[in-house]
Amino acid sequence: MSEETTFNILNPFTSLDLGIASWADGIKGWAIANRSAIQPLKRVINDTIMGFEGVLQAIPPVITIAFFVLLAWQLCGQRVAVIVGVSLIALGLLDPTIWPLAMTTLAIVLSSVLICIVIGLPIGILAAKSDRFHTIIRPILDTMQTIPAFVYLVPVVMLVGIGNVSGVIVTIVFALPPLIRLTSLGIRQVDSNVVEAARAFGANPLQIMFKVELPLATPTIMAGVNQTIMLALSMVVIASMIAVKGLGNEVLRAMGRLDAGKAIVGGLGIVLLAIVLDRITQGVTQTGRERGYRHWWQGGPIGLLLWAITFLRRPSAAATEAASGGDTVQISSASSEG
Repeated sequence: MSEETTFNILNPFTSLDLGIASWADGIKGWAIANRSAIQPLKRVINDTIMGFEGVLQAIPPVITIAFFVLLAWQLCGQRVAVIVGVSLIALGLLDPTIWPLAMTTLAIVLSSVLICIVIGLPIGILAAKSDRFHTIIRPILDTMQTIPAFVYLVPVVMLVGIGNVSGVIVTIVFALPPLIRLTSLGIRQVDSNVVEAARAFGANPLQIMFKVELPLATPTIMAGVNQTIMLALSMVVIASMIAVKGLGNEVLRAMGRLDAGKAIVGGLGIVLLAIVLDRITQGVTQTGRERGYRHWWQGGPIGLLLWAITFLRRPSAAATEAASGGDTVQISSASSEG
């Protein structure tokens, strides 16, 4: 015979049951029964991951390092390029087997960030334009940021199963809110006088959005992208609990075997990847004054290439001018003799 629970006014919670656990079990059954509905989304995410991973794994490490160094030099300057180069070389030297794992992790992070940008930018723009929508979405974003990351694993595994796709979905849910918040904040902070001036010159709403508001809000938006990348990297180890490959899985396996060396190597690899991505994304937010030149293509390797082309053209132009000058002198002397 089950014991009857008497209601205690000083401790009412022991005798109250709202049935939340049973309700959650019902959601679990619905999710398992409707897995087929999410398969198209799963294929899209899987193709994105495989595309990034295929490219990163096929390119030799030296070429990958050279690409990131040149990209950092173009966007951020020589100092950051050196930091990026040293970080990637140190990443490769940590362990002979760590580079493929790092490229898998990078592919998962890039896929997550790309999907976050595709989803987050339109929602952030809509939140900036509509106060009502901003009021509705704000508590949702608060909930997404405050719920422990482990809680996301269970419903995603029920819907999708384990693997890299589940890891990307969990990472998207965890890393998306900063991008939405900072996109909305950046657009809302655009000077209203600038918008009014553009409207006075006949700009329509789309032109104001893409030629005035978004360019002026780019530093704030890129700060949101930067935060999204950092949060995505922080989810690498947690997502490895649902069989997500890469450095996070290496750390998790090392922890299970109490292998401190492998755990430290995997953790350092994640840190070095974070340094590379953080420095490159911060360089995008630099203004022309901070770079020391007006346009991004006026410096770095592209600027050096343009300068070299201009320098090589100068002798030919001078030779052409000298030749035309010599012909003029000959014509003048001939006319004087006549």
